Amino acid sequence: MSIADNFSENIKSLTKKINILSIFLIFIIFTLDRYSKLKIINSFSENIFYINDFINFDLIWNTGIGFGLLSFNSALIYNLISILIGLILILLFYISFKADKYEKIIFSIIIGGALGNYYDRLFINAVPDFIDLHYGNIHWFTFNVADIFITLGIMAFLLKGILIKNN
Repeated sequence: MSIADNFSENIKSLTKKINILSIFLIFIIFTLDRYSKLKIINSFSENIFYINDFINFDLIWNTGIGFGLLSFNSALIYNLISILIGLILILLFYISFKADKYEKIIFSIIIGGALGNYYDRLFINAVPDFIDLHYGNIHWFTFNVADIFITLGIMAFLLKGILIKNN
């Protein structure tokens, strides 16, 4: 198969209905995440916005990875982590491109969230986290909409692996 034929096959594959749906899902999740973050950043005038006894909006700037892990004051480490995340995103796109239709949707959910946080890393140099779940003085890690989709996607991927056996 020539390079031109291979390229033509890849273009045909991209225009399949499931791939268009996956790209649309990534776009929707990315947009929801950007909207929620911009809304919080632009309207946040207090340190904590009280909602109820279990949830507050508390804007913090995360320079690490998930849940603030690997937060360093070193630009070198931050940039190396950002490069690693970018490479993982490229790998996820490739895996998604080759996956079956259910896994495409699962990977699209993960990619949509990951792109939202990666955008912030590249253009703001930190990820705004603002959803603060708590019970009394016990607080979960502060997170954002992108983190919700990444977590849901990973949970769906694990459940699919446990519940659906490949023949």
